[in-house]
Amino acid sequence: MKIKLIIILSLTLVLTGCANEFNRVFKSSDLDYRYEYAKQCFAQGQFSRAEILLQDLITTKKGTEEAEESLYMLAMSQFMNADYESAAATFKKYFQSYPRGVYAERAMYYVGQSLYQSAPEPRLDQTPTIGAINAYQQFLDFFPNSPLYESAQNRLFDLQDKLVMKELLSAQLYFNLGGYFGNVSSSTESNYSSCIIVAQNALKNFPYTKWRENFASLIMKSKFELAENSTEDKRMERYRDAEDECYGFINEYPESKDRSTAEKYITKCKKIVKD
Repeated sequence: MKIKLIIILSLTLVLTGCANEFNRVFKSSDLDYRYEYAKQCFAQGQFSRAEILLQDLITTKKGTEEAEESLYMLAMSQFMNADYESAAATFKKYFQSYPRGVYAERAMYYVGQSLYQSAPEPRLDQTPTIGAINAYQQFLDFFPNSPLYESAQNRLFDLQDKLVMKELLSAQLYFNLGGYFGNVSSSTESNYSSCIIVAQNALKNFPYTKWRENFASLIMKSKFELAENSTEDKRMERYRDAEDECYGFINEYPESKDRSTAEKYITKCKKIVKD
């Protein structure tokens, strides 16, 4: 028990001493002393202290030899402190100020990394995701030979998957709503039509998505449901369209779990069109 108490008291004294030292440095008018202490904090992983000191120093160091390094350390400290929005802005500021600087390549990479960390899950607004994609694409364009190229490219693909998943969830929602028309002003057809439009646009924008079959299945099912719910003047045309879509689906995905559904639709379409 005594040993534990001694350890606790020792740690308290050390921490108090460190806090007192930081306060002395923070209040010091010696800019070089404060800068060197900020660098020491950064090197030791004390990013919160480094950020506090560097926030003030980047203004006073402007135009000096330390200006570039201090701005980069501030951005990296913000990133390590999980203040990703501020980090993205500071990394971007660094690259704009020093496009050929020592840390230019890493700064542009970390603009994307910061926005990547802020990207929300697919059901939410994807504006930050689009920003991260644009940042990574800029990095790939500026630094095609970077050792970070593959990492940035993989992150970009991950972010694109988020956008595709959002579209898939949206298309699935329209299909699930089906005959419910409380969300539209016209008729029960609107949900199925919206599903088709969303899915087709997703395939157009992301033709190599791993969820291509899912979109194709939703298009096929929605076209059949459109035919089923059609007015007499559109009925035959839509059954033919649904039948063609089913054949196209089977040709592209012969091993699909939805093949039996497509075949069932074809049988129904042929019977209606023939009669």
